[in-house]
Amino acid sequence: MVVHHYLVLLRSMFLLLWPIKASKDLCQYDCGNVTIRYPFGIGKGCYFDKRFEVICDYSSGSPKAFLASINNLQVLDNHVYGVSNIRANIPVISLKSSNLTSNAEGVSLSASPFTFSPWDNRFTAIGCNNYTTIIKRQNDSSVFGGCLSISNCDPALNPGCYDFLCALPKNITQVSNAEISSFYPKSIPQECHSVSIVEEDWINSKYMKNPHVLKDHGQVPALLKWAESRGYCYEEYNSKTTCNKDNICLIQLSSDHFCLRNRETSVGPHRHGYCLGCSSGLGMLFLLIGTWWLYKFVKRRETKLKQNFFKRNGSLLLQQQSSSNEGNIEKTKLFTSMELEMATDNFNTNRILGQGVQGTVYKGMLADGRIAAVKKSKLVDEGNVEQFINEVVILTQINHINIVKLFGCYLETEVPLLVYEFIPNRTLYRYIHDQTEEFTITWEMRLRIAVEVSGALSYLHSTTSIPIYHRDIESANILLDDKFRAKISDFGASRYITIDQTHLTTQVQGTFGYLDLEYFRSSQFTKKGDVYSFGVVFVELLTGQKPIRSTDTEEDKKNCLFDMLDAQVLKEAKEEEIITVVMLAERCLNLNGRMRPTMKEVVFELGGIRVSIGPQNCEGIDF
Repeated sequence: MVVHHYLVLLRSMFLLLWPIKASKDLCQYDCGNVTIRYPFGIGKGCYFDKRFEVICDYSSGSPKAFLASINNLQVLDNHVYGVSNIRANIPVISLKSSNLTSNAEGVSLSASPFTFSPWDNRFTAIGCNNYTTIIKRQNDSSVFGGCLSISNCDPALNPGCYDFLCALPKNITQVSNAEISSFYPKSIPQECHSVSIVEEDWINSKYMKNPHVLKDHGQVPALLKWAESRGYCYEEYNSKTTCNKDNICLIQLSSDHFCLRNRETSVGPHRHGYCLGCSSGLGMLFLLIGTWWLYKFVKRRETKLKQNFFKRNGSLLLQQQSSSNEGNIEKTKLFTSMELEMATDNFNTNRILGQGVQGTVYKGMLADGRIAAVKKSKLVDEGNVEQFINEVVILTQINHINIVKLFGCYLETEVPLLVYEFIPNRTLYRYIHDQTEEFTITWEMRLRIAVEVSGALSYLHSTTSIPIYHRDIESANILLDDKFRAKISDFGASRYITIDQTHLTTQVQGTFGYLDLEYFRSSQFTKKGDVYSFGVVFVELLTGQKPIRSTDTEEDKKNCLFDMLDAQVLKEAKEEEIITVVMLAERCLNLNGRMRPTMKEVVFELGGIRVSIGPQNCEGIDF
């Protein structure tokens, strides 16, 4: 149970450390046909930072996705060949300047985490004998990239514009704020001179079908790579950079260089998702480790306690069993706590059959389908633990139809448990003193119960290897099964009696009203003490009255047993039968124990009366 509480605590703390999921579900993930994936996002809290913010524009009718940080950049897909690529529409730049140069209006990726992919894009130019270059600005005359078409095409023979594909310069980030120079014959129309950066797969598929594809499109798709900036770097002439192995050196047209991560980044739902995910993950890891060690510590402690309890509750049991009869050790089943918890639904209060001074009895179903009564004792001292062990030892020896059978026990707890066979009906006490018109105890039933109880006591006194005295026979300790067959229970006060024992005790055990009066004078309990207690139960059966009554009058005390007989007995029993049983009861209640009959003699006399009544079921009766 302790471990269960710790697992509940762990589950609660885990839920506290998982705030991300709820917010993520509030984000918009689609804009038209484009699926938006983190670190890109639509709406505050759904993207990593402002550079990855996406705006879903509905002005043109169908929704279109645009990057908020870059003008005119329409997002077509943000999950191309891995999470670090994005496909976007790039304008086709027309060169119409009369001085053969143009400051083209295009898309600028500077100050952003994006760069044109040199492996997936091509720099394209339109026209025949066209030589177009991109020159770095800011007084830097080195050629950054260019495209040369030296084919001779006659406009008269081949009207229209032709596209030519060139390699894209490495790590180019913009097609604006750069000087684009183009040299071409005057005979070629100016509208046939345009440049753009275009996705290689797209242009290859289109160019084979239409060589004028760029002229026919105002925008073409290009593939961008993105990465988180890691600071400045510089590139040496031998192509080595100051960036580490996890980064690439990005060349800006402004002659600045940046180290950018080249590896794919894990996705998450928040702007601070990286930091939050890391801290939450570490916290969860430490929590799991701590909880695991706590669980192991508690389990070790529980195991140690179980071993101590088993030693205290079971060592004497095994010692006594082995000294009395070695074969009985295997007959006692030692249940586990899990078996009994499953059988009783974790000792549910709805399963309680009864509660007494010594403990509580629960109804349960064992794994093999047997219905059982689980007796859970209250917190006890060492003396009462010895009493519990004594009951187990005694019941282990007993195999009698009129004695409640012990299925096993559980010793690995401070509170020992016994598992008996379940007896469905009530106690004899309830049937005698709570009779209803629907059910009454007949004379034959009373006589049969008396025979069964006396036979069980005779078995304990004479048939077992060592005599056993019950010492607490009363109608409340006699149960009736579904066939109304008597079953003696509650052996907590029972004792083995060996020849050399004096039978002396300083502690009164038993129930007042049923306890042998001679026992109070001598403090010595013998088998005749059980005979006296049986006599009291027998009188209960005959009279239907309780042994101790606070309402007795002087006239009641003067009445003899014949005058107190139950009306049902007087109605059904023969006179000679009544005389015989009354005389037998008086002999059992003799104040002098030596004058009382033995239980074997009681069984013989009662059996004779039953036989005289007529054919009866004598199953289980030991004469």
